[in-house]
Amino acid sequence: MTNDLIHDQSAGIERLLEIMRRLRDPETGCPWDIEQTFDSIAPYTIEEAYEVADAIARRDWPELEGELGDLLLQSVYHTAMGEEDGHFTFQTVVRNISNKMVARHPHVFGDESRDKSAEQQTQDWEAIKAAERAGKAQRGTLDGVAIGLPALMRAVKLQKRAARVGFDWPTTDQVIDKITEEAAELVEARETLSHDEVTEEFGDLLFVMANLGRHLGVDPEEALRAANAKFTRRFEGVERRLAELGKSPDQSDLAEMDALWDAQKAAERAQKP
Repeated sequence: MTNDLIHDQSAGIERLLEIMRRLRDPETGCPWDIEQTFDSIAPYTIEEAYEVADAIARRDWPELEGELGDLLLQSVYHTAMGEEDGHFTFQTVVRNISNKMVARHPHVFGDESRDKSAEQQTQDWEAIKAAERAGKAQRGTLDGVAIGLPALMRAVKLQKRAARVGFDWPTTDQVIDKITEEAAELVEARETLSHDEVTEEFGDLLFVMANLGRHLGVDPEEALRAANAKFTRRFEGVERRLAELGKSPDQSDLAEMDALWDAQKAAERAQKP
């Protein structure tokens, strides 16, 4: 077995495919890699996708380069296992996605005019995807919305699908009214119902909040990531101010930390143009 391809840094994707074949070789490969399955690798795939998004959010381009490689490795890993089991190969995966992109962009690769708005292109894209689902015998409106998506993202996708067939509130005000209703039910559940019932009511409130985001043109997942980042930034500011006082958070109390939090918020607002 030659190592020429393995060590050829100019070989591109074929080198990576060969590295994976060697790692998965039942006789000479890595014991850990050999033991992996689609199920065991899937969580790593999700994690790597989030790390790509994190590098983009931080505008860390050298880090993004590395994270994109890690994500590509996940595709190579899954296709290697698919080839071993006789399901598909890397080349068939590449062919399928290439065919899909050509079919979904007739205004670029076909005879259709490019003289259309982004909104019209989005509508055409959805129509093409609907035809693809019909070809796969996905007849239900909600068929094909991946179960493994982050919950907020999946909520929005489910709502968009339902809205296409007219199952949607006509106005944002009605969504807000529903939020008020669900919040009241959650308060009542907290006082009188079981933990499971409280969890259900909380889920209903989150689902409607996702719907409000959709009506407002706000991506709930993106909005919550931004809120998480803001909380992290401000709490770290509180910790820095406490450190200047020779304290750590566990040596402080809520009143002091709340005051430092407000000062941090005020400082951020003062810096805004």
